[in-house]
Amino acid sequence: MSEETKTYQFNTLAIHGGQTADPTTKSRAVPIYQTTSYQFDNADHAANLFALKEFGNIYTRLMNPTTDVLEQRIAALEGGIAALATASGQAAETLTILTLAKAGDHIVSTTSLYGGTYNLFHYTLPRLGVDFTFVDGADYEGLRNAITEKTKAIYTETLGNPKLDVIDIEQLAKIAHENNLPLIVDNTSASPALVRPIEYGADIVLNSATKFIGGHGTTIGGVIVDSGNFDWKASGRFEDFTAPDPSYHGVSYTESFGNLAFILKARVQGLRDTGAALSPFSSFLLLQGAETLHLRMERHSENALTVAKYLENHESVEWVNYPGLESSKYHELAKKYFPTGQGALVTFGIKGGFEAGKTFINSVKLLSLLANIGDAKSLVIHPASTTHQQ
Repeated sequence: MSEETKTYQFNTLAIHGGQTADPTTKSRAVPIYQTTSYQFDNADHAANLFALKEFGNIYTRLMNPTTDVLEQRIAALEGGIAALATASGQAAETLTILTLAKAGDHIVSTTSLYGGTYNLFHYTLPRLGVDFTFVDGADYEGLRNAITEKTKAIYTETLGNPKLDVIDIEQLAKIAHENNLPLIVDNTSASPALVRPIEYGADIVLNSATKFIGGHGTTIGGVIVDSGNFDWKASGRFEDFTAPDPSYHGVSYTESFGNLAFILKARVQGLRDTGAALSPFSSFLLLQGAETLHLRMERHSENALTVAKYLENHESVEWVNYPGLESSKYHELAKKYFPTGQGALVTFGIKGGFEAGKTFINSVKLLSLLANIGDAKSLVIHPASTTHQQ
């Protein structure tokens, strides 16, 4: 994020971040650069780009001018120095872990996770040799005790999906940094409009842009944001960042790129090899959503609190989880981290248990039954029989 960008408020960055009028056509809207590749000026220009001696466009699997605007905008909204857009939020998580860890390494994760993240961490990545230990996010001693010499990061969500537990980001950042580890925070359920985890010590922030950033249920995408604050060299835990990379001309990411080491390694190594790139048209659609993010999150939060209060007093409802309720055990943390609104998600249980929940779902008329969050339309789902049936 540039010094000039730092002076703008969130609402301005949501509209202008990362973009000025197109210098060639003078288009004020962000153009869709629907291309696979880019013409080089000459042989030396091409060689310099491939050797990372200068930055520029090579191939849309690695970078694209439309996607670059999205990356700069989300980085600015989260308060980071750079970002990497991916084909989905799941791809953002996978790329982040694979950039940090290899077979034999270890990640400590809080237990309250989106179902797709849980499956990735519990089943898929362990097949590649990356081990995970799951600890309650409020068990600080448990988190400390789970760290080993092979640990590469602590991972958490700002608002657990769907438990809606509020994590004390500052506490987890303290534990991570005491052990020379980065803190990774998935900010999908809150979005940068409600909280910017980097301001509380997070080093890497992830968003499934599919959700609130996009905001309209039309586009799949993810974004990784690098705070630029973690010292990968001084940590002593990241030899792959400091040693020459034989797959990229022997480059040392820390020596060549300093505090951009993580995000550039994720791009030129991770994105190159996984191919999990976001299309230019998807980037364009997500930019449209980002422009109204602050307005939508304000209204989402107002509506969710109204619904939560209604449900809390309904005779057929056994319990309600919403951190904006004064009765929530997370309310004080919610006021600290989400002072302008506690988000769009409300979870509740109906008297009668599992079957009663299914009956409610089958009786809903207006809300859409589907597996998503962050849409402009109100959505409903029964996690116990779908996303979290595992």
